[in-house]
Amino acid sequence: MGGRRVAFAARRKAMGYTQESLAAELKVEASTVSRWERGEVTPQPGYKARIAKALGVTLHELGTLLERAPAPKRCPATAAVVPHDLAEADDMNRRDLLRLFSATGALLALPAVTDAGQAAAAARSGVLDVEEFAVFTSDLWRVYGMAPAKSQVLPLVRTQLDVLTDALRQSQTPATRQRLCRLAADLFQLAGEIYFDGDRYTDAAHCYSLAAAASKEAGAPDLWACALTRHAFIAVYERQFSDAAPLLDLAAALASRGDTGLSTRHWVAAVQAETFAGLGDLDACQRSLDHAAEVQHLTGQVHNGGWLRFDGSRLAEERGTCFVTLGRLDLAEAALTDALNGALTGRRKAGVLTDLAMIGVHRADPDQVITYAEAVVATARRTGSGVVARKLRDLQPHLAPMLADQNIQGLDAEITDLVSGHAA
Repeated sequence: MGGRRVAFAARRKAMGYTQESLAAELKVEASTVSRWERGEVTPQPGYKARIAKALGVTLHELGTLLERAPAPKRCPATAAVVPHDLAEADDMNRRDLLRLFSATGALLALPAVTDAGQAAAAARSGVLDVEEFAVFTSDLWRVYGMAPAKSQVLPLVRTQLDVLTDALRQSQTPATRQRLCRLAADLFQLAGEIYFDGDRYTDAAHCYSLAAAASKEAGAPDLWACALTRHAFIAVYERQFSDAAPLLDLAAALASRGDTGLSTRHWVAAVQAETFAGLGDLDACQRSLDHAAEVQHLTGQVHNGGWLRFDGSRLAEERGTCFVTLGRLDLAEAALTDALNGALTGRRKAGVLTDLAMIGVHRADPDQVITYAEAVVATARRTGSGVVARKLRDLQPHLAPMLADQNIQGLDAEITDLVSGHAA
């Protein structure tokens, strides 16, 4: 039996359907939709056009959504199910995928067609419906946001990049080529996010570099600034703050040339605040946080939900993280408690809870540490997120002075087990 159709289920949810409501729309049993999603059966050809219409995709895109995720393997020694993750996918496909990234990046450096005859032929070729491709790429960000394991989205990203690379090999008009460069920058940033979540920071950095190069070719300063900010955040995350600072300075300069109605420059400022906190500069950190908070004065659609998602809703948790780093626990706890009252994704909530656990470490309060850290462990086990596992790994060394407490010993052992399993 094949694996589950994770992307199909995510698309169904993104369109607002339950299994039952989609079944009613298609005039089938809910159990049939469930079996489609479990990969037990494939929809009959007569249903596919109706499914595609309900999900707002083409038949080709539906075929991609119906691809099965690999079935989980079993460990011979224990017969326990070992879930697939990004590392396992990389073992099979990583070199080919990185070659595809590099090939696409090389094609982006080629000049556009200037010959009128070739351009007309390209326009008639129908190799790629650029607008349709853009819509599906945007949908991938929503699928990524909902996927419990982000690595499950990577095969869909690869499929999109395959199509995009084929288009770049064709003769294209300058306008179409510029649009393709924007789409490549978009996809490379999504691929980078997936790798980042999987603890593959070198591969994520490679994707962000390609995204920056594609954004430059597209003449898109906001897209370019976001690619550089993501690249810089890897250094922030690894606490190499002096390496992040120059990238963020360039990102800020680019954002100042972009769309003033977008939140790009405010997001750059938020990441700069974390960098200044890491460098121990409270005043510069506060100024950057205040600049980031100005996003609340913008009106209209300030982000696109994909490569730009900053809307100021994370400011409380970002302030809390900065103040924890700076050792200002009074300011940090107030900001983090405020953040918990908002609507947080599982990964964001794990970050807030880890920071609150760290405050408990500073106060030598084992009960506070256990209360918050155990919730983070549960999230890491449920989602398999490398980002959440990394937060626990960063917390673990700080537990050493408290290891006389049996509960802290148990927590330390849980984190060791979790991190070891994730590394394997």
